This record gives sequence, C-alpha cells and structure tokens, in this order.
Amino acid sequence: MSRPNPRATITRAPGTAGRPSSGSLYYGHAGRRVLNRFLPLVWILLSASCAIQGPPLPPRVERPQQVSDLSVAQKGRTFELSFTLPTLATDGERLTKPMDIEIFESVTPLGAAPAPFSESASPAAILKPAEVHPLMLGGKVVYPWKLTDKEYSSSLGGTYSFAIRGVTYGFRHRVLSGRLSDVARATLLDVSGPVQNLRARTTEKSIELEWSAPARTLTGAQPVTLVGYRVYRSPSGKPGSFALRTATTSPAYSDSDFTFGQTYFYEVQARFERGHAAAESEESPATEITPRDTFPPEAPRNVNAIYSPGAVEIVWTPSAAADLAGYNVLRSEGAGTGTRINKQLVPTPVYRDSTVETGHRYLYRITAVDLAGNESPPSAPAEVETR
Repeated sequence: MSRPNPRATITRAPGTAGRPSSGSLYYGHAGRRVLNRFLPLVWILLSASCAIQGPPLPPRVERPQQVSDLSVAQKGRTFELSFTLPTLATDGERLTKPMDIEIFESVTPLGAAPAPFSESASPAAILKPAEVHPLMLGGKVVYPWKLTDKEYSSSLGGTYSFAIRGVTYGFRHRVLSGRLSDVARATLLDVSGPVQNLRARTTEKSIELEWSAPARTLTGAQPVTLVGYRVYRSPSGKPGSFALRTATTSPAYSDSDFTFGQTYFYEVQARFERGHAAAESEESPATEITPRDTFPPEAPRNVNAIYSPGAVEIVWTPSAAADLAGYNVLRSEGAGTGTRINKQLVPTPVYRDSTVETGHRYLYRITAVDLAGNESPPSAPAEVETR
C-alpha cells in the first residue's frame, strides 16, 4: 500500500480562492467546534472496540476451611460428634459448592498411645450434604457415632479418636480436601441405660423430681463409676430445647424456679467418671408437668375488733403470701364460722363494719385469698360487744 505524500498540496479551482472545495479538509470555525466536541467520544469508542482482551481468569478453588471446634462426648453406646459446619473456603470467600464431610476414626486399646491421623488416610464415614441438614442442632452438626453391642463390650476402657474435614469437588470432579480438624478423643466407659421412673409433683414452692438410681451398667456390672446425675428442663419438650438445670449426686431435685400454669418437661441422665474421662447415659424418657396453684395462704393472725358508736373496726396482721388477692371478713353471733359481710375482697388488713346493731355480741374471723382463688382457713375469732 502506498503512503500519502506529506508534501502534497490541496488545489483549488479558479475563482474559489479562500473557500473550501467539496473535497477540502477545511471546515471553518463552526465545523472545528463540532469536530472538537465529538473527538473525545470517538476516541473512547475506538479504544473500547480495539481493546485487547486479557487471558481468562482461572476458576476459583473452593477448598473448605479447617474445622476448629470438633468435640466428642459419650452418651450410652453412642459418641456424639459436634462441630460447626465450614461456610468459607481457604481464600476467605463463601463456599458455593456442595460439601461432603469426611469422618476419621481410630480405636486405641487401654494403655496404648493414640496414633495421629494421616492426611492421606481413608475416611471411616462420609456425610453427604443432604445428610447434614437433619443433624443441625443449635447451629452445630451433631452426628451420632453408634457402637454395636460387640464393639461396646470389646473396647471398654479404650480411647476413641475422631477427626473430620470438608471436601468439595472442582473442575472435572477434582477433589478439594480441607485440612483435618484437631483430634477429639474420649475414653469409652461402662455406663447405665436411661434413668427410669422419673416422677414430678408440685408443691407450694417447688417442683419435686425423683427417679430410680440405676442398678446395673449396660454390661450388667455394678455402676461403680456412677458419680451423679444431670437434670435438664425444656418449655416444649422438643429435641435440642432441653437446657441443663443442675448436677446432683442424689436421685432427686427440687426446682424452685417455676411459674404456676406453665408446662415444663424434664429429662435426667446418669453421669459416670473415671479419672479424667466422663460419660453420660442416654436421656431418660421425658416427664411433663403443669404445676397448678392449689395451695391457700396461711390464715391471718392477730385479729382485733373494736366497737365505736355505730360501727366495729377490725384490724389484723397483713398476710405474707406473695400472690395475695385480698381478704374476706366473716361475722357470726354464736357457733360456726359466720357469714361473709364484705361484697368484694378487702385489699388491706382493716375493715369497718357499719351494719352492726347495739346490744349484740359479734365474733369476727378473717380469711386470706390468693390470685388463684385459694382461700385460707379462718383466723382465730375476735369478739366484741356493741353497747
């Protein structure tokens, strides 16, 4: 291709000097202003259309972060593994791929030292994403590692070790394994079956719980490592809603923190310890109770009646009942407790009886009534003569 001659000149036809021809590059002042206005836009469009595309970015590697809170606890013949499910990849960004959970297990006989897990070891179990959701409890995954009767009896006193890691799959199903978690260990103890005969009854000031102490362990032996019990309470009875109320060494518990009319559910577990190892039995069958207030206040005391012209003034010591609703005033002129003379409950420990007649002998008794409608026995009588 030939290049334009830099020295070429623009020719004009005769008589057109100073005026642009049809092929001229001269546009005048107005044309230059228009051209200068649109040149930046043209330059941007040309630059964008001619931009060189960079190489495509590599796909993101979503390798799960390491689980850092794995714990294990024995409950009956089961080890419960608890951990928080990883939600981030090692690059700090959120995981978007489905994730498997690989579980590693080893059993060390009594007296031997546990060996560490290898990153290249094969898992003993794999949890698929669809299996994880039903195991969520209180924001954590709680997985039951159940032992058979044979495994339980043959490995008593041994140490069970567990580790886990998350696994995702990249391009062409490439395995992307997170690092193994810290190892969680527990010594297998011979515990009892679930606590039996859990009973609950209501008293005026507490809910009283009692149960039968276990007589045998799961292997039929004496429960020599039994150290006590743990009592749990729930307002609904739903799994995961039971909270620890207390630890006790006796097969009984008095729960004074309750409200009449509200339903409660209780469970009890027997606790076993040997050295630094601890384990619990499975939960007892839950017992349900709705405490009802059927307990009247104490009878009022120190009732006094004083006659003044046209009326009798009755006073007494205030009731100490926390749920007091008021008092009733009973009047008689002989045997019996008398008849109530107040139309509504008396809110304070004083009453004026202006219906008396002169020349009579009256006996006054007072009862206390609580918010549940329970009425106390009558007080001792106060006697007065109107004359």
